[in-house]
Amino acid sequence: MALIINGEHIDDEIIESEFHQIKGHYERTLQVACCERDPEFRGMAKDNIITRALLGQESRRRFPTVPEVDVTARLQKLIEEAGGETQFYLNIGMPAKDESIIRENVSGGVRLDKTLHEIYQPEPEPTEAELRACYEANLKHYMTDEQISASHITKSMQGAKSRQEVYQTLREIRSELLAGADFAKIAEKHRADDQQQIDLGWFKRGEFMEEFETIAFSMGEGEISPVFTTQLGLHICTVTGRKPSVAKPFDEVKEEVKNRFLEEHRDKKFNAFLEELKAAAKIEDTDPPDESANCGH
Repeated sequence: MALIINGEHIDDEIIESEFHQIKGHYERTLQVACCERDPEFRGMAKDNIITRALLGQESRRRFPTVPEVDVTARLQKLIEEAGGETQFYLNIGMPAKDESIIRENVSGGVRLDKTLHEIYQPEPEPTEAELRACYEANLKHYMTDEQISASHITKSMQGAKSRQEVYQTLREIRSELLAGADFAKIAEKHRADDQQQIDLGWFKRGEFMEEFETIAFSMGEGEISPVFTTQLGLHICTVTGRKPSVAKPFDEVKEEVKNRFLEEHRDKKFNAFLEELKAAAKIEDTDPPDESANCGH
């Protein structure tokens, strides 16, 4: 098979590597089984490669050379972001330092940055009305985090004869709660020690264990949970308050809105630029259309 972009031959290994990265991503997110979408993923891989090749070709045309000082500055920044030279080389998969190859690759990034800077200019200065319209159109990005307050009763396995014993104890406690017993009083009665927290206060997702949050955030205010388990033991919880997600005021997020407005401007300019490159390009793909349809399973 062959993929040729304006005379530039793309190695099959590059296509296969891109294909497996894309497929791996969809497999990890459970959106694919076996090879059912292989032709689609191979098409996506080729499109990514075509995009990178065309951008690289155009960048080299516009900026045949780039100042060494710019390459050095970008390389140093990449190394700092990686946490040091050793980690940087591990991240890019190079077993040994080869500065000439690295600098050549980095110079390609510098060329691309300069090319994109030219494409995006002139950047607009949005009006108040434009920013408010952008805010309204993207309101979901400017919401506060949903929060709940909760209390819980928990028992660990420490000192217990069996897990079943602890589970049965909590089932009995839950029956009392469902019959109308006061949660705080029952929790205090069964607290292991003074250090064990009953009232967890207000929190949003990501502040507690996922197993606990999955139960707590699915409950209504005043509801008593089933007995459930986490790595800390067995629990019963109740939600004592809920603060829904609401939109942050425009003035509070105005700078974020402006950044989004400019990003949307850049995206439009980039996509239009890329379409121009593709329309003018000579792209040869000699793969049979159904080559990837059968994976042998």
